[in-house]
Amino acid sequence: MANSGWSHAESPFHAGERAIQTRLGVRDRLERQGRQIIRDYLPDQHREFFAQLAYVLVGTVDRRGQPWASILVGKPGFIHTPDARTLHLAAQPLVGDPLAQTLAEGNDIGLLGIELHTRRRNRINGTLTAVSSEGMTVAVGQSFGNCPQYIQMRRFEPRSTGAAIATSVRSLTALTDVERAMIAAADTFFIATAYQAATIASGVDVSHRGGQPGFVRIDSSQTLMIPDFSGNLHFNTFGNLELNPRAGLIFIDFERGNLLYLTGTAKVIWQGDDVAAYPGAERLLRFYLSEGLLVTGSLPLGWSPPESPYWRDTGPW
Repeated sequence: MANSGWSHAESPFHAGERAIQTRLGVRDRLERQGRQIIRDYLPDQHREFFAQLAYVLVGTVDRRGQPWASILVGKPGFIHTPDARTLHLAAQPLVGDPLAQTLAEGNDIGLLGIELHTRRRNRINGTLTAVSSEGMTVAVGQSFGNCPQYIQMRRFEPRSTGAAIATSVRSLTALTDVERAMIAAADTFFIATAYQAATIASGVDVSHRGGQPGFVRIDSSQTLMIPDFSGNLHFNTFGNLELNPRAGLIFIDFERGNLLYLTGTAKVIWQGDDVAAYPGAERLLRFYLSEGLLVTGSLPLGWSPPESPYWRDTGPW
């Protein structure tokens, strides 16, 4: 298949994304750019990229409409593309992952293929067409690449089988000292958002966020403040939040293999004293926790410390 761009008359951006692009004066430029780089199929380069991954980030929505961010893990090759519009993942959710409750045929799904050690990433949103004990199949709706900005370089290796089994799963509605310490130490997290409507550009998105440790500020046991830095101006996450304020976060303890899943609502702060307090930030995201899960020891991958500090331009805090 020739690597042509977006072939539909309808915009590759939905109403929320277009509204923010218009507000910031980049609408016409982003429409032209989006039609060049967003596709409704996987170009060969993306098919090869996903085939070499050992993990992929996933965004789904539960029966109550709450987004959750998750991670699937497998041996390289567990993601297979039988054709340019179909992706199969031969994997099952990790112990305790909310993904086990959100996988169903016909549901929207967002995927972020990311290699922390090369800082490459490609995104897909689509629809689940099959779910079984062998894995899941996704019909691709949109596919596009992202720049490596703010990705912290880490290398990984599989943990022993015994270390890949969760030792505990704990539900929460407020952050304790354990979760606060995990968030305060984080230089990386992932966020899932959704706008589900009868439009070709709607669906679920899962995105990467990075900064120096401490860039996620803990304002209370149920509130986080997150700076947003200069990016590709697609505003996939914020465009979804423009129309649907619900969001899900996942924080990874790369040293211990613990995973913190949070879901709630989010509000974008565009200007004011709060934004000015974050040098380098262009806007802020305030997240309000509804519920979450802390799963210890479930991630079957071991990681190196960040090899290069790619957060130099994200403020001194």
